[in-house]
Amino acid sequence: MTSSTYAIPPAAAVEPPVLAEVVRSGFVEGRHRGSLVLLSADGRVELELGDPEAPVFPRSSNKPMQAAAVLRAGLELAEERLALAAASHSGEPFHLDLVRTMLAEHGLTADDLQTPPDLPLDPAEAETYLAAGGVRERITMNCSGKHTAMLAACDRNGWPRESYLDPGHPLQKLVLSVVEATAGERVPVVGTDGCGAPLMALSLTGLARSFRHFVLAAPGTPERRVADAMRAHPEYVAGTRRSDTWLMREVPGTLSKMGAEAVQAVALADGRALAFKIEDGGARALGPVLARALQLLGVEAEVLSRIGRAPLLGGGEVVGAVRAAF
Repeated sequence: MTSSTYAIPPAAAVEPPVLAEVVRSGFVEGRHRGSLVLLSADGRVELELGDPEAPVFPRSSNKPMQAAAVLRAGLELAEERLALAAASHSGEPFHLDLVRTMLAEHGLTADDLQTPPDLPLDPAEAETYLAAGGVRERITMNCSGKHTAMLAACDRNGWPRESYLDPGHPLQKLVLSVVEATAGERVPVVGTDGCGAPLMALSLTGLARSFRHFVLAAPGTPERRVADAMRAHPEYVAGTRRSDTWLMREVPGTLSKMGAEAVQAVALADGRALAFKIEDGGARALGPVLARALQLLGVEAEVLSRIGRAPLLGGGEVVGAVRAAF
Protein backbone atom coordinates (compact mmCIF):
# COMPACT_ATOMS: atom_id res chain seq x y z
CA MET A 1 0.00 0.00 0.00
CA THR A 2 1.30 3.45 -0.83
CA SER A 3 0.11 6.74 0.60
CA SER A 4 -0.85 9.82 -1.32
CA THR A 5 2.41 11.17 -2.68
CA TYR A 6 0.31 11.07 -5.84
CA ALA A 7 2.42 9.02 -8.20
CA ILE A 8 0.59 9.22 -11.52
CA PRO A 9 -0.26 5.76 -12.90
CA PRO A 10 0.59 5.05 -16.54
CA ALA A 11 -2.14 5.61 -19.07
CA ALA A 12 -4.13 2.54 -20.01
CA ALA A 13 -2.68 0.68 -22.98
CA VAL A 14 -6.14 0.30 -24.50
CA GLU A 15 -8.72 3.08 -24.51
CA PRO A 16 -11.75 2.15 -22.39
CA PRO A 17 -14.97 1.39 -24.25
CA VAL A 18 -17.75 3.91 -24.71
CA LEU A 19 -20.37 3.40 -21.99
CA ALA A 20 -22.58 6.37 -22.89
CA GLU A 21 -23.21 8.65 -25.84
CA VAL A 22 -24.35 12.26 -25.79
CA VAL A 23 -26.90 12.61 -28.59
CA ARG A 24 -28.20 16.07 -29.56
CA SER A 25 -30.68 16.49 -32.41
CA GLY A 26 -29.80 13.00 -33.66
CA PHE A 27 -26.06 13.81 -33.72
CA VAL A 28 -23.56 12.14 -31.38
CA GLU A 29 -21.70 15.14 -29.97
CA GLY A 30 -19.80 13.36 -27.21
CA ARG A 31 -18.94 10.05 -25.59
CA HIS A 32 -18.23 8.89 -22.04
CA ARG A 33 -15.80 5.98 -21.72
CA GLY A 34 -15.28 3.80 -18.71
CA SER A 35 -15.10 0.36 -17.13
CA LEU A 36 -17.86 -1.80 -15.69
CA VAL A 37 -18.28 -5.19 -14.05
CA LEU A 38 -21.39 -7.27 -13.35
CA LEU A 39 -21.36 -10.15 -10.85
CA SER A 40 -23.87 -13.01 -10.86
CA ALA A 41 -25.64 -14.13 -7.69
CA ASP A 42 -22.89 -16.67 -6.96
CA GLY A 43 -20.18 -14.00 -7.26
CA ARG A 44 -18.85 -14.95 -10.69
CA VAL A 45 -18.00 -12.21 -13.17
CA GLU A 46 -20.87 -12.11 -15.65
CA LEU A 47 -19.74 -9.16 -17.75
CA GLU A 48 -16.57 -7.05 -17.96
CA LEU A 49 -16.21 -3.88 -20.00
CA GLY A 50 -12.92 -1.99 -20.04
CA ASP A 51 -10.55 -2.88 -17.21
CA PRO A 52 -12.50 -3.50 -13.98
CA GLU A 53 -9.38 -5.02 -12.39
CA ALA A 54 -7.52 -1.69 -12.47
CA PRO A 55 -7.61 0.31 -9.21
CA VAL A 56 -9.87 3.34 -8.96
CA PHE A 57 -10.81 5.68 -6.14
CA PRO A 58 -14.40 4.64 -5.28
CA ARG A 59 -14.93 7.98 -3.51
CA SER A 60 -18.22 7.90 -1.57
CA SER A 61 -19.00 4.38 -2.72
CA ASN A 62 -16.61 3.40 0.11
CA LYS A 63 -18.92 4.90 2.74
CA PRO A 64 -20.65 1.64 3.71
CA MET A 65 -17.21 0.25 4.62
CA GLN A 66 -16.42 3.37 6.66
CA ALA A 67 -19.75 3.07 8.50
CA ALA A 68 -19.08 -0.60 9.25
CA ALA A 69 -15.71 0.40 10.70
CA VAL A 70 -17.29 2.78 13.25
CA LEU A 71 -19.55 -0.08 14.36
CA ARG A 72 -16.52 -2.35 14.68
CA ALA A 73 -14.98 0.41 16.81
CA GLY A 74 -17.86 -0.08 19.26
CA LEU A 75 -20.02 2.92 18.39
CA GLU A 76 -23.73 2.23 18.83
CA LEU A 77 -25.65 3.58 15.85
CA ALA A 78 -28.86 2.31 14.30
CA GLU A 79 -31.63 3.15 11.86
CA GLU A 80 -31.48 6.70 10.43
CA ARG A 81 -28.29 7.56 12.32
CA LEU A 82 -26.42 4.63 10.83
CA ALA A 83 -27.77 5.41 7.34
CA LEU A 84 -26.55 8.99 7.74
CA ALA A 85 -23.11 7.72 8.77
CA ALA A 86 -22.91 6.08 5.32
CA ALA A 87 -24.42 9.03 3.47
CA SER A 88 -23.61 11.61 0.86
CA HIS A 89 -26.62 13.57 2.03
CA SER A 90 -28.31 16.24 -0.06
CA GLY A 91 -28.31 18.88 2.67
CA GLU A 92 -32.08 18.81 3.06
CA PRO A 93 -33.39 20.13 6.40
CA PHE A 94 -34.03 16.64 7.80
CA HIS A 95 -30.42 15.68 7.04
CA LEU A 96 -28.97 18.71 8.79
CA ASP A 97 -31.34 18.36 11.73
CA LEU A 98 -30.18 14.78 12.34
CA VAL A 99 -26.50 15.70 12.03
CA ARG A 100 -27.02 18.40 14.68
CA THR A 101 -28.83 15.88 16.88
CA MET A 102 -26.05 13.33 16.51
CA LEU A 103 -23.39 15.90 17.33
CA ALA A 104 -25.26 16.92 20.49
CA GLU A 105 -25.84 13.29 21.53
CA HIS A 106 -22.10 12.67 21.51
CA GLY A 107 -21.02 15.94 23.11
CA LEU A 108 -19.74 17.34 19.82
CA THR A 109 -20.31 20.58 17.92
CA ALA A 110 -20.04 21.50 14.27
CA ASP A 111 -16.67 23.08 15.07
CA ASP A 112 -15.30 19.58 15.76
CA LEU A 113 -15.97 18.52 12.17
CA GLN A 114 -13.02 18.66 9.78
CA THR A 115 -15.18 18.63 6.67
CA PRO A 116 -14.52 21.57 4.34
CA PRO A 117 -17.26 24.24 4.50
CA ASP A 118 -19.71 23.65 1.67
CA LEU A 119 -23.23 24.22 0.36
CA PRO A 120 -25.90 21.51 0.20
CA LEU A 121 -25.10 18.90 -2.45
CA ASP A 122 -28.54 19.02 -4.04
CA PRO A 123 -28.74 22.09 -6.36
CA ALA A 124 -32.35 22.85 -5.40
CA GLU A 125 -31.47 22.69 -1.71
CA ALA A 126 -28.44 24.91 -2.30
CA GLU A 127 -30.65 27.56 -3.94
CA THR A 128 -33.11 27.48 -1.06
CA TYR A 129 -30.30 27.59 1.49
CA LEU A 130 -28.62 30.58 -0.17
CA ALA A 131 -31.93 32.42 -0.58
CA ALA A 132 -32.44 32.10 3.19
CA GLY A 133 -29.05 33.71 3.83
CA GLY A 134 -27.08 30.50 4.39
CA VAL A 135 -23.31 30.36 3.94
CA ARG A 136 -20.89 27.49 3.43
CA GLU A 137 -20.60 25.48 6.64
CA ARG A 138 -18.89 22.27 7.73
CA ILE A 139 -22.18 20.71 8.79
CA THR A 140 -23.73 21.37 5.37
CA MET A 141 -21.04 19.36 3.56
CA ASN A 142 -22.51 16.07 2.33
CA CYS A 143 -20.12 13.94 4.43
CA SER A 144 -20.94 15.56 7.77
CA GLY A 145 -22.89 12.52 9.00
CA LYS A 146 -19.92 10.26 8.33
CA HIS A 147 -17.52 12.63 10.08
CA THR A 148 -19.84 12.90 13.09
CA ALA A 149 -19.84 9.11 13.40
CA MET A 150 -16.05 8.99 13.08
CA LEU A 151 -15.59 11.58 15.81
CA ALA A 152 -18.03 9.75 18.08
CA ALA A 153 -16.14 6.50 17.53
CA CYS A 154 -12.92 8.26 18.53
CA ASP A 155 -14.48 9.44 21.79
CA ARG A 156 -15.85 5.94 22.42
CA ASN A 157 -12.31 4.54 22.30
CA GLY A 158 -10.30 7.41 23.74
CA TRP A 159 -8.65 8.02 20.37
CA PRO A 160 -7.51 11.55 19.50
CA ARG A 161 -10.06 13.69 17.70
CA GLU A 162 -7.68 16.17 16.13
CA SER A 163 -6.00 13.52 13.94
CA TYR A 164 -9.05 11.41 13.09
CA LEU A 165 -8.45 11.91 9.36
CA ASP A 166 -4.82 10.79 9.46
CA PRO A 167 -4.33 7.47 7.58
CA GLY A 168 -2.31 6.23 10.56
CA HIS A 169 -5.11 6.94 13.07
CA PRO A 170 -6.54 3.79 14.71
CA LEU A 171 -9.96 4.43 13.21
CA GLN A 172 -8.62 4.78 9.67
CA LYS A 173 -6.57 1.61 10.09
CA LEU A 174 -9.82 -0.10 11.02
CA VAL A 175 -11.51 1.34 7.92
CA LEU A 176 -8.67 -0.06 5.81
CA SER A 177 -9.13 -3.52 7.31
CA VAL A 178 -12.88 -3.47 6.55
CA VAL A 179 -12.31 -2.30 2.97
CA GLU A 180 -9.77 -5.05 2.30
CA ALA A 181 -11.75 -7.79 4.04
CA THR A 182 -15.04 -7.09 2.27
CA ALA A 183 -13.47 -6.48 -1.17
CA GLY A 184 -11.23 -9.52 -0.93
CA GLU A 185 -8.15 -7.63 -2.12
CA ARG A 186 -5.38 -5.40 -0.87
CA VAL A 187 -5.66 -1.62 -1.12
CA PRO A 188 -2.83 -0.48 -3.42
CA VAL A 189 -3.08 3.28 -2.85
CA VAL A 190 -4.50 5.56 -0.16
CA GLY A 191 -5.36 9.10 -1.23
CA THR A 192 -7.41 11.94 0.23
CA ASP A 193 -11.13 12.24 -0.49
CA GLY A 194 -12.94 15.53 -1.05
CA CYS A 195 -14.06 15.60 2.58
CA GLY A 196 -10.48 15.11 3.79
CA ALA A 197 -10.86 11.48 4.86
CA PRO A 198 -8.42 8.79 3.70
CA LEU A 199 -9.56 7.26 0.41
CA MET A 200 -8.76 3.60 -0.26
CA ALA A 201 -8.40 2.53 -3.89
CA LEU A 202 -10.00 -0.70 -5.11
CA SER A 203 -10.65 -2.44 -8.37
CA LEU A 204 -14.23 -2.19 -9.61
CA THR A 205 -14.49 -5.95 -9.19
CA GLY A 206 -13.40 -5.59 -5.56
CA LEU A 207 -15.92 -2.80 -5.03
CA ALA A 208 -18.74 -4.97 -6.41
CA ARG A 209 -17.58 -7.86 -4.21
CA SER A 210 -17.68 -5.57 -1.18
CA PHE A 211 -21.28 -4.51 -1.82
CA ARG A 212 -22.21 -8.16 -2.39
CA HIS A 213 -20.59 -8.99 0.97
CA PHE A 214 -22.70 -6.35 2.73
CA VAL A 215 -26.06 -7.65 1.49
CA LEU A 216 -25.17 -11.31 2.12
CA ALA A 217 -23.52 -10.84 5.52
CA ALA A 218 -25.10 -12.58 8.48
CA PRO A 219 -27.77 -10.56 10.34
CA GLY A 220 -26.32 -8.61 13.24
CA THR A 221 -22.84 -8.26 11.76
CA PRO A 222 -21.60 -4.67 11.24
CA GLU A 223 -21.76 -5.01 7.46
CA ARG A 224 -25.31 -6.33 7.46
CA ARG A 225 -26.40 -3.70 9.98
CA VAL A 226 -25.09 -0.97 7.67
CA ALA A 227 -26.77 -2.50 4.62
CA ASP A 228 -30.07 -2.89 6.48
CA ALA A 229 -30.01 0.70 7.78
CA MET A 230 -29.23 2.12 4.34
CA ARG A 231 -31.97 0.08 2.71
CA ALA A 232 -34.52 0.95 5.39
CA HIS A 233 -33.75 4.68 5.30
CA PRO A 234 -32.49 5.47 1.78
CA GLU A 235 -33.55 9.11 1.96
CA TYR A 236 -30.87 9.60 4.64
CA VAL A 237 -28.22 7.98 2.43
CA ALA A 238 -28.84 10.40 -0.43
CA GLY A 239 -31.93 12.60 -0.64
CA THR A 240 -35.46 12.82 -1.96
CA ARG A 241 -34.33 13.66 -5.51
CA ARG A 242 -31.48 11.14 -5.85
CA SER A 243 -31.22 7.85 -7.75
CA ASP A 244 -29.69 5.90 -4.82
CA THR A 245 -32.80 6.70 -2.79
CA TRP A 246 -35.21 5.79 -5.58
CA LEU A 247 -33.47 2.49 -6.32
CA MET A 248 -33.25 1.31 -2.70
CA ARG A 249 -36.84 2.34 -2.05
CA GLU A 250 -38.37 0.75 -5.14
CA VAL A 251 -36.28 -2.41 -5.69
CA PRO A 252 -36.52 -4.26 -2.36
CA GLY A 253 -33.25 -5.43 -0.84
CA THR A 254 -31.03 -3.30 -3.06
CA LEU A 255 -27.95 -1.53 -1.68
CA SER A 256 -26.81 1.41 -3.80
CA LYS A 257 -24.17 4.11 -3.35
CA MET A 258 -22.70 6.52 -5.84
CA GLY A 259 -19.36 8.26 -5.55
CA ALA A 260 -17.90 11.45 -6.95
CA GLU A 261 -16.17 11.33 -10.34
CA ALA A 262 -18.96 9.09 -11.65
CA VAL A 263 -18.51 5.91 -9.62
CA GLN A 264 -21.45 3.65 -8.80
CA ALA A 265 -21.81 0.39 -6.89
CA VAL A 266 -24.97 -1.66 -6.36
CA ALA A 267 -25.79 -5.05 -4.88
CA LEU A 268 -29.15 -6.78 -5.15
CA ALA A 269 -30.65 -8.85 -2.36
CA ASP A 270 -29.58 -12.17 -3.90
CA GLY A 271 -25.93 -11.16 -4.36
CA ARG A 272 -25.97 -9.92 -7.94
CA ALA A 273 -23.79 -6.82 -8.01
CA LEU A 274 -22.26 -4.18 -10.26
CA ALA A 275 -19.70 -1.41 -10.17
CA PHE A 276 -18.58 1.06 -12.80
CA LYS A 277 -16.54 4.20 -13.26
CA ILE A 278 -16.97 6.80 -15.99
CA GLU A 279 -13.40 7.66 -16.88
CA ASP A 280 -13.88 11.42 -17.34
CA GLY A 281 -16.00 11.76 -14.19
CA GLY A 282 -19.04 12.82 -16.21
CA ALA A 283 -21.88 12.42 -13.72
CA ARG A 284 -24.52 12.96 -16.42
CA ALA A 285 -23.70 9.45 -17.68
CA LEU A 286 -24.32 7.80 -14.29
CA GLY A 287 -28.07 7.31 -14.61
CA PRO A 288 -28.19 5.90 -18.15
CA VAL A 289 -25.26 3.52 -17.48
CA LEU A 290 -26.73 2.41 -14.15
CA ALA A 291 -30.15 1.71 -15.63
CA ARG A 292 -28.66 -0.32 -18.49
CA ALA A 293 -26.37 -2.29 -16.15
CA LEU A 294 -29.32 -3.17 -13.91
CA GLN A 295 -31.29 -4.31 -16.95
CA LEU A 296 -28.42 -6.62 -17.90
CA LEU A 297 -28.51 -8.03 -14.34
CA GLY A 298 -32.17 -8.87 -14.93
CA VAL A 299 -33.81 -6.06 -12.97
CA GLU A 300 -37.22 -5.10 -14.28
CA ALA A 301 -38.62 -2.09 -12.45
CA GLU A 302 -40.38 1.10 -13.40
CA VAL A 303 -37.77 3.12 -11.50
CA LEU A 304 -35.14 2.30 -14.13
CA SER A 305 -36.78 4.64 -16.63
CA ARG A 306 -36.54 7.47 -14.10
CA ILE A 307 -32.94 6.67 -13.19
CA GLY A 308 -31.93 6.37 -16.84
CA ARG A 309 -33.49 9.64 -17.95
CA ALA A 310 -30.82 12.22 -18.88
CA PRO A 311 -32.37 14.70 -21.34
CA LEU A 312 -30.49 17.39 -23.25
CA LEU A 313 -32.20 20.74 -23.74
CA GLY A 314 -32.11 23.17 -26.64
CA GLY A 315 -34.03 26.42 -26.39
CA GLY A 316 -35.78 25.06 -23.32
CA GLU A 317 -37.03 21.96 -25.15
CA VAL A 318 -35.77 18.39 -25.02
CA VAL A 319 -33.65 17.80 -28.13
CA GLY A 320 -31.66 14.75 -27.14
CA ALA A 321 -30.32 12.66 -24.31
CA VAL A 322 -27.37 10.93 -22.78
CA ARG A 323 -27.88 7.23 -23.47
CA ALA A 324 -26.12 4.00 -22.61
CA ALA A 325 -24.01 2.56 -25.44
CA PHE A 326 -23.59 -1.11 -24.42
